[in-house]
Amino acid sequence: MKKKFLGPKTDLMLTRMLWAVGGLLMGMVIISAVSQKRESIIGDISVNVEMLPDSSRLITEKDVITTLTRSIGRNIQGMPVGTLDLERVEERILEKDPFIADADVYMDARNVLNVDIRQREPLLRIIDANGKTYYIDKEGKHMPTSVNFTARVPVANGYIPPFTPEYLRKKRHTLKSLYYFAKKIREDEFMNALTEQIFVTQKREFIIVPKLGKQKIFFGRYENMDDKFKRLKIFYEEGIPYEGWQKYKTINLKFDGQVVCKK
Repeated sequence: MKKKFLGPKTDLMLTRMLWAVGGLLMGMVIISAVSQKRESIIGDISVNVEMLPDSSRLITEKDVITTLTRSIGRNIQGMPVGTLDLERVEERILEKDPFIADADVYMDARNVLNVDIRQREPLLRIIDANGKTYYIDKEGKHMPTSVNFTARVPVANGYIPPFTPEYLRKKRHTLKSLYYFAKKIREDEFMNALTEQIFVTQKREFIIVPKLGKQKIFFGRYENMDDKFKRLKIFYEEGIPYEGWQKYKTINLKFDGQVVCKK
């Protein structure tokens, strides 16, 4: 009887079969591991709230856990991993919170639920003409005040109309001008350090009350801000050191190319 030898085609078929069996076994192992992971229990919850530039937190770790517990309807610790929809937790629960700009939620290998929070950053605290108090954030959106902390940002009051979500789309709106004025102040290191309060007059003009001194700085309407800032800086650098902080009651920048002061 002649001995039969395996040819190249048979070797190739065996190799493919071995790869197929190996892949099937690997798939079964992965499915089993995923299933076990989904059925395993959530252990601890680790919440990290990124501080604002002034080192404050408008929302605390406890607030985040309370929000999750109330929204889900039960304590997350002890829940099976597979019953928690992480995408829903991020987008429909946490990122709907008025103090949260972004949330990143993930489960680590030890079944610890990690929640990383980036806060919305207040730009200005508003006290409108009706006495309503709230923040406007860097994007121009409405934010409630916090029971935990008061953000160290300028306070704006006076003849400010009630907040409406579409105010930035208006051609002319007092709150819109105020928002861009506050942004301009925030972007300027000198003005940001100087400004304590912004008062809005009936004529929609701005008056700044500085952190130092008792004088009022009249800016007028939101126009030619770069030039007005420049004139004010020169005055503080060259005039105030010789006359003193308490010398003037008002500093007026409304007139082109001038700084008009009253004692």
